Amino acid sequence: MADWLLDEEYASPSGVVRWACVGQGPPVVFLHGTPFSSYIWRHVTAALSDRYCCYVWDMAGYGASQKSEGQDVSLAAQQEVFTGLMRKWGLHEPAVVAHDFGGAVALRSAVFDGMRYGRLALLDTVALRPWGTGFFRLAREHPEAFASLPGHLHEALVRAHIATASHKGLGKEAADALVLPWLGEAGQRAFYRQAALNDERFTRELEDRLGDLRLPTLIAWGREDAWLPIDHAERLKACMPHARMHVLEGAGHLVQEDAPSRLCGLLEDFLHPA
Repeated sequence: MADWLLDEEYASPSGVVRWACVGQGPPVVFLHGTPFSSYIWRHVTAALSDRYCCYVWDMAGYGASQKSEGQDVSLAAQQEVFTGLMRKWGLHEPAVVAHDFGGAVALRSAVFDGMRYGRLALLDTVALRPWGTGFFRLAREHPEAFASLPGHLHEALVRAHIATASHKGLGKEAADALVLPWLGEAGQRAFYRQAALNDERFTRELEDRLGDLRLPTLIAWGREDAWLPIDHAERLKACMPHARMHVLEGAGHLVQEDAPSRLCGLLEDFLHPA
Protein backbone atom coordinates (compact mmCIF):
# COMPACT_ATOMS: atom_id res chain seq x y z
CA MET A 1 0.00 0.00 0.00
CA ALA A 2 2.92 2.33 0.69
CA ASP A 3 3.85 2.11 -2.98
CA TRP A 4 0.39 3.25 -4.10
CA LEU A 5 0.36 7.02 -3.69
CA LEU A 6 -2.06 9.53 -5.18
CA ASP A 7 -0.05 12.73 -5.24
CA GLU A 8 -2.59 15.18 -6.70
CA GLU A 9 -5.68 16.81 -5.19
CA TYR A 10 -8.97 18.06 -6.56
CA ALA A 11 -11.25 20.21 -4.41
CA SER A 12 -14.60 18.71 -5.38
CA PRO A 13 -18.08 19.68 -4.13
CA SER A 14 -17.94 16.51 -1.99
CA GLY A 15 -14.53 17.15 -0.48
CA VAL A 16 -10.90 16.78 -1.47
CA VAL A 17 -10.31 13.92 -3.88
CA ARG A 18 -6.90 12.35 -4.40
CA TRP A 19 -5.74 11.34 -7.87
CA ALA A 20 -2.66 10.49 -9.91
CA CYS A 21 -1.54 10.01 -13.50
CA VAL A 22 0.88 7.19 -14.30
CA GLY A 23 2.65 6.59 -17.61
CA GLN A 24 2.60 8.29 -21.00
CA GLY A 25 0.46 7.97 -24.08
CA PRO A 26 -3.26 8.12 -24.87
CA PRO A 27 -5.35 8.69 -21.72
CA VAL A 28 -7.20 5.89 -19.94
CA VAL A 29 -9.31 6.80 -16.89
CA PHE A 30 -10.05 4.18 -14.21
CA LEU A 31 -12.99 4.17 -11.78
CA HIS A 32 -13.23 1.87 -8.77
CA GLY A 33 -16.36 0.78 -6.94
CA THR A 34 -17.46 0.15 -3.38
CA PRO A 35 -16.03 -0.56 -0.87
CA PHE A 36 -12.74 -0.41 -2.75
CA SER A 37 -10.28 2.28 -3.86
CA SER A 38 -7.98 2.99 -6.79
CA TYR A 39 -5.58 0.44 -5.26
CA ILE A 40 -7.43 -2.28 -7.18
CA TRP A 41 -5.94 -0.88 -10.41
CA ARG A 42 -2.29 -1.30 -9.40
CA HIS A 43 -1.68 -4.42 -11.54
CA VAL A 44 -3.55 -3.03 -14.54
CA THR A 45 -1.82 0.35 -14.54
CA ALA A 46 1.57 -1.31 -14.10
CA ALA A 47 0.89 -3.32 -17.26
CA LEU A 48 -0.57 -0.45 -19.30
CA SER A 49 1.50 2.55 -18.23
CA ASP A 50 4.21 1.94 -20.82
CA ARG A 51 1.65 2.67 -23.56
CA TYR A 52 -1.02 4.78 -21.86
CA CYS A 53 -1.38 7.67 -19.46
CA CYS A 54 -3.43 6.05 -16.70
CA TYR A 55 -5.58 8.35 -14.57
CA VAL A 56 -6.63 6.89 -11.21
CA TRP A 57 -8.57 8.51 -8.37
CA ASP A 58 -10.18 7.66 -5.05
CA MET A 59 -13.84 8.63 -5.02
CA ALA A 60 -15.04 11.13 -2.45
CA GLY A 61 -15.21 9.38 0.91
CA TYR A 62 -13.07 6.44 -0.26
CA GLY A 63 -9.41 5.43 -0.02
CA ALA A 64 -7.11 8.39 0.53
CA SER A 65 -9.76 11.00 -0.32
CA GLN A 66 -11.47 13.15 2.29
CA LYS A 67 -13.99 11.55 4.64
CA SER A 68 -16.20 13.86 6.69
CA GLU A 69 -19.54 14.03 8.47
CA GLY A 70 -22.43 15.14 6.29
CA GLN A 71 -20.47 14.34 3.12
CA ASP A 72 -22.50 13.44 0.05
CA VAL A 73 -20.95 10.27 -1.39
CA SER A 74 -23.97 9.09 -3.36
CA LEU A 75 -23.66 7.92 -6.96
CA ALA A 76 -25.05 11.27 -8.10
CA ALA A 77 -22.38 13.09 -6.07
CA GLN A 78 -19.62 10.86 -7.46
CA GLN A 79 -20.95 11.63 -10.95
CA GLU A 80 -20.52 15.33 -10.24
CA VAL A 81 -16.99 14.73 -8.94
CA PHE A 82 -16.04 12.62 -11.95
CA THR A 83 -17.42 15.10 -14.46
CA GLY A 84 -15.51 17.86 -12.67
CA LEU A 85 -12.30 15.83 -12.76
CA MET A 86 -12.72 15.09 -16.46
CA ARG A 87 -13.10 18.79 -17.17
CA LYS A 88 -10.11 19.62 -14.97
CA TRP A 89 -7.97 17.10 -16.83
CA GLY A 90 -9.14 18.46 -20.20
CA LEU A 91 -9.11 15.04 -21.82
CA HIS A 92 -10.58 14.57 -25.30
CA GLU A 93 -12.65 11.38 -25.46
CA PRO A 94 -10.39 9.23 -23.25
CA ALA A 95 -10.88 5.52 -22.80
CA VAL A 96 -12.68 4.76 -19.54
CA VAL A 97 -12.41 1.53 -17.53
CA ALA A 98 -14.93 1.22 -14.69
CA HIS A 99 -15.58 -1.45 -12.06
CA ASP A 100 -18.58 -2.07 -9.80
CA PHE A 101 -20.45 1.18 -9.09
CA GLY A 102 -17.70 3.07 -10.89
CA GLY A 103 -19.55 1.83 -13.95
CA ALA A 104 -22.72 3.57 -12.83
CA VAL A 105 -20.74 6.77 -12.22
CA ALA A 106 -19.17 6.67 -15.69
CA LEU A 107 -22.53 5.90 -17.30
CA ARG A 108 -24.27 8.71 -15.41
CA SER A 109 -21.61 11.22 -16.49
CA ALA A 110 -22.03 10.15 -20.10
CA VAL A 111 -25.85 10.11 -20.09
CA PHE A 112 -26.61 13.12 -17.89
CA ASP A 113 -23.51 15.34 -18.31
CA GLY A 114 -22.65 14.58 -21.91
CA MET A 115 -19.15 13.29 -21.16
CA ARG A 116 -17.67 11.66 -24.26
CA TYR A 117 -15.43 8.60 -24.11
CA GLY A 118 -13.46 7.02 -26.90
CA ARG A 119 -13.99 3.53 -25.46
CA LEU A 120 -15.76 2.21 -22.38
CA ALA A 121 -14.95 -1.00 -20.48
CA LEU A 122 -17.49 -2.04 -17.83
CA LEU A 123 -16.15 -4.65 -15.42
CA ASP A 124 -18.60 -6.46 -13.11
CA THR A 125 -20.44 -3.18 -13.06
CA VAL A 126 -23.42 -1.85 -11.13
CA ALA A 127 -25.89 -0.73 -13.79
CA LEU A 128 -29.13 -2.68 -13.50
CA ARG A 129 -31.34 -3.46 -10.53
CA PRO A 130 -31.19 -5.31 -8.20
CA TRP A 131 -27.70 -4.80 -6.80
CA GLY A 132 -26.00 -4.76 -3.41
CA THR A 133 -24.95 -7.71 -1.26
CA GLY A 134 -27.03 -8.75 1.74
CA PHE A 135 -24.56 -7.05 4.08
CA PHE A 136 -24.57 -3.85 2.01
CA ARG A 137 -28.36 -3.72 2.08
CA LEU A 138 -28.48 -4.37 5.82
CA ALA A 139 -25.89 -1.64 6.45
CA ARG A 140 -27.88 0.74 4.24
CA GLU A 141 -30.99 0.16 6.37
CA HIS A 142 -29.21 0.52 9.74
CA PRO A 143 -26.15 2.74 9.24
CA GLU A 144 -26.10 4.28 12.71
CA ALA A 145 -26.30 0.91 14.45
CA PHE A 146 -23.37 -0.42 12.44
CA ALA A 147 -21.40 2.81 12.84
CA SER A 148 -21.70 2.35 16.62
CA LEU A 149 -20.15 -1.13 16.66
CA PRO A 150 -16.87 -1.62 18.52
CA GLY A 151 -14.00 -1.12 16.12
CA HIS A 152 -12.80 -4.73 16.19
CA LEU A 153 -16.25 -6.03 15.27
CA HIS A 154 -16.55 -3.50 12.45
CA GLU A 155 -13.15 -4.52 11.09
CA ALA A 156 -14.10 -8.21 11.18
CA LEU A 157 -17.31 -7.47 9.24
CA VAL A 158 -15.54 -5.40 6.60
CA ARG A 159 -12.79 -7.98 6.18
CA ALA A 160 -15.28 -10.78 5.77
CA HIS A 161 -17.36 -8.72 3.34
CA ILE A 162 -14.44 -7.74 1.11
CA ALA A 163 -13.10 -11.30 1.13
CA THR A 164 -16.26 -12.54 -0.61
CA ALA A 165 -15.52 -10.27 -3.60
CA SER A 166 -12.65 -12.57 -4.59
CA HIS A 167 -13.24 -16.11 -5.85
CA LYS A 168 -9.62 -17.18 -5.45
CA GLY A 169 -9.05 -15.43 -2.13
CA LEU A 170 -7.21 -12.18 -1.40
CA GLY A 171 -3.65 -12.17 -0.19
CA LYS A 172 -2.96 -10.51 3.15
CA GLU A 173 -1.35 -7.43 1.61
CA ALA A 174 -4.30 -6.77 -0.72
CA ALA A 175 -6.88 -7.48 1.98
CA ASP A 176 -5.15 -5.15 4.44
CA ALA A 177 -4.90 -2.37 1.84
CA LEU A 178 -8.59 -2.57 0.95
CA VAL A 179 -9.72 -2.66 4.59
CA LEU A 180 -7.37 0.04 5.96
CA PRO A 181 -9.29 3.14 4.72
CA TRP A 182 -12.37 1.98 6.65
CA LEU A 183 -10.67 1.65 10.03
CA GLY A 184 -10.70 4.15 12.88
CA GLU A 185 -13.67 6.30 13.83
CA ALA A 186 -13.67 8.37 10.63
CA GLY A 187 -13.23 5.33 8.39
CA GLN A 188 -15.93 3.34 10.15
CA ARG A 189 -18.47 6.13 9.86
CA ALA A 190 -17.50 6.68 6.23
CA PHE A 191 -18.06 3.01 5.41
CA TYR A 192 -21.67 3.08 6.61
CA ARG A 193 -22.25 6.55 5.19
CA GLN A 194 -21.58 5.32 1.67
CA ALA A 195 -23.92 2.38 2.20
CA ALA A 196 -26.68 4.63 3.54
CA LEU A 197 -26.53 7.10 0.66
CA ASN A 198 -26.56 4.69 -2.26
CA ASP A 199 -29.65 2.94 -3.50
CA GLU A 200 -31.15 1.70 -6.72
CA ARG A 201 -32.80 4.96 -7.77
CA PHE A 202 -29.42 6.07 -9.13
CA THR A 203 -29.33 3.19 -11.59
CA ARG A 204 -33.07 3.12 -12.25
CA GLU A 205 -32.62 6.52 -13.91
CA LEU A 206 -30.11 4.98 -16.31
CA GLU A 207 -31.78 1.78 -17.39
CA ASP A 208 -33.78 3.15 -20.31
CA ARG A 209 -30.84 5.23 -21.57
CA LEU A 210 -28.12 2.59 -21.84
CA GLY A 211 -28.93 1.76 -25.45
CA ASP A 212 -28.39 5.42 -26.39
CA LEU A 213 -24.65 5.15 -25.80
CA ARG A 214 -23.09 4.32 -29.15
CA LEU A 215 -19.38 3.86 -28.59
CA PRO A 216 -17.03 0.86 -28.51
CA THR A 217 -17.98 -0.91 -25.28
CA LEU A 218 -16.61 -3.96 -23.50
CA ILE A 219 -18.60 -5.78 -20.82
CA ALA A 220 -16.24 -8.06 -18.87
CA TRP A 221 -17.36 -10.24 -15.97
CA GLY A 222 -15.99 -12.80 -13.56
CA ARG A 223 -17.84 -16.08 -14.05
CA GLU A 224 -17.84 -16.69 -10.28
CA ASP A 225 -18.96 -13.19 -9.26
CA ALA A 226 -20.96 -13.71 -6.04
CA TRP A 227 -21.89 -10.03 -5.72
CA LEU A 228 -23.27 -9.46 -9.22
CA PRO A 229 -23.90 -12.88 -10.80
CA ILE A 230 -23.25 -13.45 -14.48
CA ASP A 231 -26.89 -12.86 -15.43
CA HIS A 232 -26.25 -9.16 -14.73
CA ALA A 233 -23.71 -9.17 -17.55
CA GLU A 234 -26.16 -10.89 -19.89
CA ARG A 235 -28.91 -8.39 -19.06
CA LEU A 236 -26.51 -5.47 -19.52
CA LYS A 237 -25.46 -6.86 -22.90
CA ALA A 238 -29.14 -7.01 -23.91
CA CYS A 239 -29.48 -3.30 -23.01
CA MET A 240 -26.29 -2.44 -24.93
CA PRO A 241 -26.48 -4.76 -27.96
CA HIS A 242 -23.54 -3.06 -29.67
CA ALA A 243 -21.23 -4.01 -26.76
CA ARG A 244 -18.76 -6.86 -26.80
CA MET A 245 -18.98 -9.28 -23.85
CA HIS A 246 -16.22 -11.39 -22.34
CA VAL A 247 -16.41 -13.76 -19.37
CA LEU A 248 -13.34 -14.35 -17.21
CA GLU A 249 -13.49 -17.95 -16.06
CA GLY A 250 -12.53 -18.69 -12.47
CA ALA A 251 -12.74 -15.04 -11.40
CA GLY A 252 -15.08 -13.41 -8.93
CA HIS A 253 -16.24 -9.82 -8.52
CA LEU A 254 -12.70 -8.51 -8.07
CA VAL A 255 -11.45 -9.59 -11.48
CA GLN A 256 -8.43 -7.31 -10.96
CA GLU A 257 -7.29 -9.59 -8.12
CA ASP A 258 -8.48 -12.96 -9.42
CA ALA A 259 -7.31 -12.70 -13.04
CA PRO A 260 -4.95 -9.72 -13.39
CA SER A 261 -2.92 -11.04 -16.33
CA ARG A 262 -5.95 -12.10 -18.35
CA LEU A 263 -7.71 -8.83 -17.58
CA CYS A 264 -4.70 -6.79 -18.67
CA GLY A 265 -4.49 -8.72 -21.92
CA LEU A 266 -8.19 -8.24 -22.53
CA LEU A 267 -7.95 -4.50 -21.90
CA GLU A 268 -4.86 -4.12 -24.10
CA ASP A 269 -6.71 -5.79 -26.97
CA PHE A 270 -9.77 -3.61 -26.40
CA LEU A 271 -7.88 -0.34 -26.06
CA HIS A 272 -5.68 -0.96 -29.09
CA PRO A 273 -7.54 -3.21 -31.52
CA ALA A 274 -5.63 -4.65 -34.45
